[in-house]
Amino acid sequence: MNELKQLAFQRKNKMAFLAVASLLKGIATIGQALFFVFIANRVFLQDAAFESLMPLFGGLFAAILLRVGAGYAIGRAGVNLAADVKSEFRTTLIKSYAENPLLSAAQGQSGQKVSLLMDAVDEVDGFFSKYIPQMIQTYIIPLLLLGVIFTQNWTTGVIILITAPFIPVFMAMVGKGTKKKADEKMEQLNRFSGTFLDILQGLSTLKLFGQAEKQQRAIRKSSLSFRDSTMEVLKSAFLSSLMLEYISMLSIGIIALEIGLRLVVFDSISFFTAFFILILVPDFFNLLKDFGSAFHTARGSVSAANQLGAELKKNHSSLTWGNESLASEPMHISLEDLSFQYGEGFALAQFNGEIPPYSQVAIVGKSGSGKTTFMHLLAGLLPQNTGRLMINGVPRETISEKSWFDQLSYISQNPYLFAGTIRENMEIGANRPVSDEEVLAAAEKAGIAEMVLTLEQGFETPIGEAGRGLSGGEKQRIALARAFLKKPSLILFDEPTTGLDLRTEKILQNSLRELQKTSTVITVAHRLHTIRRADTIFFLENGKLEAAGSHDVLLQNYGPYKEMLAAQQGGGVR
Repeated sequence: MNELKQLAFQRKNKMAFLAVASLLKGIATIGQALFFVFIANRVFLQDAAFESLMPLFGGLFAAILLRVGAGYAIGRAGVNLAADVKSEFRTTLIKSYAENPLLSAAQGQSGQKVSLLMDAVDEVDGFFSKYIPQMIQTYIIPLLLLGVIFTQNWTTGVIILITAPFIPVFMAMVGKGTKKKADEKMEQLNRFSGTFLDILQGLSTLKLFGQAEKQQRAIRKSSLSFRDSTMEVLKSAFLSSLMLEYISMLSIGIIALEIGLRLVVFDSISFFTAFFILILVPDFFNLLKDFGSAFHTARGSVSAANQLGAELKKNHSSLTWGNESLASEPMHISLEDLSFQYGEGFALAQFNGEIPPYSQVAIVGKSGSGKTTFMHLLAGLLPQNTGRLMINGVPRETISEKSWFDQLSYISQNPYLFAGTIRENMEIGANRPVSDEEVLAAAEKAGIAEMVLTLEQGFETPIGEAGRGLSGGEKQRIALARAFLKKPSLILFDEPTTGLDLRTEKILQNSLRELQKTSTVITVAHRLHTIRRADTIFFLENGKLEAAGSHDVLLQNYGPYKEMLAAQQGGGVR
């Protein structure tokens, strides 16, 4: 809760406005009670004529208008404060996903992330739109009212000082029990959202394997669990409201009894003072009661904020970018003690090596040895834990993000295609307008042109989300065409020949040799001839660089490499 308060108080202008509006509302409340008592006293005790009361009615109307206006201003300020903070939360969360997309995609379900962005951030609203404005009012208005009451009748003030603390004490007791239930509610909501979207995306697979009915029961169970946790929170809210109402009414009743005895029995207080106090006291306790209700709302917001904080901490990235531009030329890459670790899981040990300009480098090793992780580090999709990645003699973190990615093409094992036309998906690779001739040439180099030209709409053929409607090999060739359109200085291929037939692979290899004339190329090797042509081969084992050298050098001097080739029986190396 303290962290959320800090977020609110960082917006000093809005908090100052809330304080001024609360002060005006407190003054208006006192003025409203004062004018009302003046009118009642003049009418019932002094038999004043109606005409003589017009100035008092004018003052009463002005006080009511001021109170209503201040209340409206406080409400609007709270809404604006909440909107500002929610926008900051969403921007920060999206930025954390964008800065570290691989870790974000690997951790948790998409539905949970959507739920955090939408539901959890919206849940924070109550803290800033209700709790903070009510807290400011409770800091200011009850003190004003208590000060006025003490000037009129000090014994009433003492009774208030004795009874009023029961409300915050009860708030703390209820809040302690509510926090756990609110946390459970948010956890249930995120789990339900993640499960629902996950099942929805795989509905066809579930149907084919006859598991749809089973998952329907799982959704129902998750939904009922969320309902139960929500009802538990509501039960706590109703109990809290009932007890706050009971404490307030009991306190007001004690004060009313004290005022009545002094007015009727002992005749030690005037009607004006008694009536004035009896009007102010309910306002005093109503503010405390409203603060108690707002405190309960804030508990739910704190649970949501804790989940947002945990997600931001989980996705925190040490990868930083500078503002230096990168020249459009082949890169000399130096790896100096580069390392990375996935939380408590897989670790890529300190990596040292040189990748000269125009070179072709192959990364080989068994499955799970760290090849793809190493490529992600090179691409700037993962932050190194230690060490430096030097590009043409300067640390990569000094290079601007845009300049770096403008000079880089990375074709992963599972390239993503967006809903749109084939041409639109190809043009993502270019940072400039491209002609029809360039699109066709890139498609020919990638080995996809022949297939596309057989389609009725050609390059304008629409494809579905994630490339639905295309085979795995066709998706990868469209991704290859992106690289040919971009003409980068550094090309990273993660097993680029996966899913390609021998004819298409031959076209690809010819295109790769053409790209190597103007680019530095790093490839996760898959087939033997790719490795034979590499200038340098990095052999990884369990996250460590065990050997480096050309194909012939490793074949003669490094046994595991020779064994891997033998196991492949002349096929691809992985």
